[in-house]
Amino acid sequence: MGLGERVRYQTSFTDSARWDGFVFRPGDIVISTPAKCGTTWLQMICALEIFKSATFDRPLDQISPWLDVRLRPLTGVLADLEAQAHRRFIKTHTPLDGLPFDDRVTYLCASRDPRDVAVSLDSHTTNTDRAVSLALREDAVGAVVLDELLAAAPSLPSGTARERFWSWVNPAAPGKTVSDLEIMLHHLDTFWQVRDQPNIVLLRYEDLLDDLEGQMRYIAARLGIAITEAAWPDLVQAATFAVMKGRAGELAPEASHDGFYHDPSQFFHSGSTGQWRQVLSEEELPRYAARVAECAPADLAAWIHRPALPAGGNL
Repeated sequence: MGLGERVRYQTSFTDSARWDGFVFRPGDIVISTPAKCGTTWLQMICALEIFKSATFDRPLDQISPWLDVRLRPLTGVLADLEAQAHRRFIKTHTPLDGLPFDDRVTYLCASRDPRDVAVSLDSHTTNTDRAVSLALREDAVGAVVLDELLAAAPSLPSGTARERFWSWVNPAAPGKTVSDLEIMLHHLDTFWQVRDQPNIVLLRYEDLLDDLEGQMRYIAARLGIAITEAAWPDLVQAATFAVMKGRAGELAPEASHDGFYHDPSQFFHSGSTGQWRQVLSEEELPRYAARVAECAPADLAAWIHRPALPAGGNL
């Protein structure tokens, strides 16, 4: 199946053109999720099922690199992937229409209630040391390129938690960051439109929370990975939120860089649903629903939001 001409997604943090130099192998797995929708969770599940072990010989983000992030020189990332002899699984936050599409590759995507994504992303931004992040990006692309990228980037949202939430829902400069509501829903829609294809696996974060073992078994089946019954309890336990939070130093992306996070364990923020109620009132839901209706088809919006959203109001 072809997806037409690829779209290039580029921010000061990521560039989907970094995929241009990557050569797929049969059986590769691409984990393509919107930010804060369980990307690291899916990476962990893939690692557990591929290696059939809860212990790894190096940090998770070295086993499963984020190919299109500008935190490492591209040549090093590609060389590391080429050297891997195991079944490869690569992280990205690029929508499906920005990725090379190969019928021999399985593409995993997870959705999450966007309202919870906004809250989780806000916590993630607060927990990340911007100076350390910028230093890594400068090493990856050079000071001149980084300065040009930053000059075109929008300012980080400010104000109260509620104001930052609405800045994410309806930003002043949509499409200029790794995540906002429109970007997230577009990403999910690129998978939603081809969800019946045999190499597309579309999941829900909330289903992983409700039935982790069942979802892990489903993922293994879709990936063609056989796991003995005796192995399942330990693998499922290793993928629980509490265990992963306790292993943040080896599982959180970029945690091996000193100071990247103020607290690496807070990368695993809450592992729950309904966080949005901390910042959004019931009376504001119609306004949110109206924005969702602008950004996503009704069937996708209904699949993502359970219970259903109220009728949209005024923006």
